[in-house]
Amino acid sequence: MKDKIPSLSSNSIYLGILLAIVGGFLDAYTFISRDGVFANAQTGNMVLLAVKAASKDWRGSLLFIPPIIAFILGVLVSEIVKIPHVRDLLHSYRRSILIIECLVLITVGLLPRSVPNIVVTVCIAFVSSLQISTFNKLDKWAYNSTMTTGNLRTATQAAYLALKERNLEAKKQFIEFFMIILSFSFGALTGTFSTTYLGNTSIFIASGILVIATILYHRDRGYLSESIKLKLK
Repeated sequence: MKDKIPSLSSNSIYLGILLAIVGGFLDAYTFISRDGVFANAQTGNMVLLAVKAASKDWRGSLLFIPPIIAFILGVLVSEIVKIPHVRDLLHSYRRSILIIECLVLITVGLLPRSVPNIVVTVCIAFVSSLQISTFNKLDKWAYNSTMTTGNLRTATQAAYLALKERNLEAKKQFIEFFMIILSFSFGALTGTFSTTYLGNTSIFIASGILVIATILYHRDRGYLSESIKLKLK
C-alpha cells in the first residue's frame, strides 16, 4: 500500500509539481495585488527597476530594490542551513525550509490591508528564494520551481533529443519538465483568479498547498512515527 502513495523526496516530480503551482501562484498574486512587483522573477524586477530609473521615476524604482535584497538574503539563509552543525540541529533542513515558507505565507495572509505592499513583497521574495535554492533538482536535472524560462528551454531540448534520437531519458525529461511548466501556468492562473476575487487572503491557498507538501514530504522521509505510518497504509 505504501507504494501507492507518491514519493515526495526533494527531487521528485510530485513535490516539483506542488512547488511549481505555488511559484506561479505567488508571482500572479504579488503582480496583481502588490504594485506590479514580481515575487519570484528578479529578472523582471531588475528590468522594471531600470525602466523606472531611465524614466527618472526614482520613487517607483525604489519599489523593486527591497525584493531583490530579500531574494539575496534568502539564498544566504538557504546556504547557512546546509552547514553541517546547523543541518544536524534542524534534522532536515529541507523540511525546515518548507515550514518557514508555510509560516511566512500564513503570516502574510493574516496581515491587515493597511500594511504597506513592500512588506508583503519582501516576505514573499524571501521565501521564494529559499524555495529556489533548496529545491533545485527534478529527478537528476536542475530546474526552477518559481520561474519557467529555463524549464521551457530544457523541455524543448529534451523534446528535440527524444524525437531525433529516440532517447528514452530525454523523453522522460521532457514529460517531467512539461508537467512542471503546466503546473506553474496553472498556479499563475489560479493566483490570478483567486487574487482578483478573494483579494489578499487568497495567499492562504498557496500556504495550504505548502502545508500539504510539507506533510507528505515529512511522511516520505520517514519522520512520522510507525503508528502514524501504519494508519497511512
